[in-house]
Amino acid sequence: MPSAGADGPDATSEKPQKKPRSFLRELPILILVALLMSFLLQTFVGRVYLIPSESMEPTLHGCAGCTGDRIFVEKIGYRFGDPSPGDVVVFKGPESWNGGWTSTRSDNAVIRGIQEVGSMVGLVPPDENDLVKRVIATGGQTVECCDEQGRILVDGKPLDENYVVTDFPFTPGVQTCDTPLKSGRCFGPYTVPEGNLWVMGDNRSNSADSRYHVGDEYNGTVPVDNVIGKAVAIVLPPSRWGLIDSPDIQSN
Repeated sequence: MPSAGADGPDATSEKPQKKPRSFLRELPILILVALLMSFLLQTFVGRVYLIPSESMEPTLHGCAGCTGDRIFVEKIGYRFGDPSPGDVVVFKGPESWNGGWTSTRSDNAVIRGIQEVGSMVGLVPPDENDLVKRVIATGGQTVECCDEQGRILVDGKPLDENYVVTDFPFTPGVQTCDTPLKSGRCFGPYTVPEGNLWVMGDNRSNSADSRYHVGDEYNGTVPVDNVIGKAVAIVLPPSRWGLIDSPDIQSN
């Protein structure tokens, strides 16, 4: 009786190896996982936003005819605390801030649905008026301008704002808040409601910020609940890569 060798029963009883899964069959799963990861990151961690206007120049570029900055906005930090004076924040504009904003969504229900899904995963911008400004004062603080040097005062103390390059003229003895022709810097005083923020653009002479909306229901301020996150870095164009400075602007 022959023994069971390499060609015997033991060799033929092995199970056939499974064929490797086709890449084309796995591709939909990979795409679905990628979209899910993108959705989670965009919703809970951070998102990239385009700067469309020049209201934050020179900190952020958005001038007509130039390449607007794209900034990364992180959403985690403010889950554990509120914005501080000096922070550059992205927020959803209150209703009175939406005068020049129009929806980018299609009137076609199918296309609009695709756009909404694309927005969830970061391929399409959100259908809302998202704005970027710098926090100047927080709930309970009183903000006004100006002191004798043309500086903004918060609770009577001047702010250190080295990031402001362009502002309205202010010339002691010639054009101030007490001359017949007041400086365009002058406003207030206004007390910020609790849970709200007074925000301004770094380009002071060309920014429709809290000063521009003092007649609305929030007296020009923005609810903290409207804040999406903190702008932390410029990610595009490559020539402007870098962190966004959020200094402590209120002296002790």
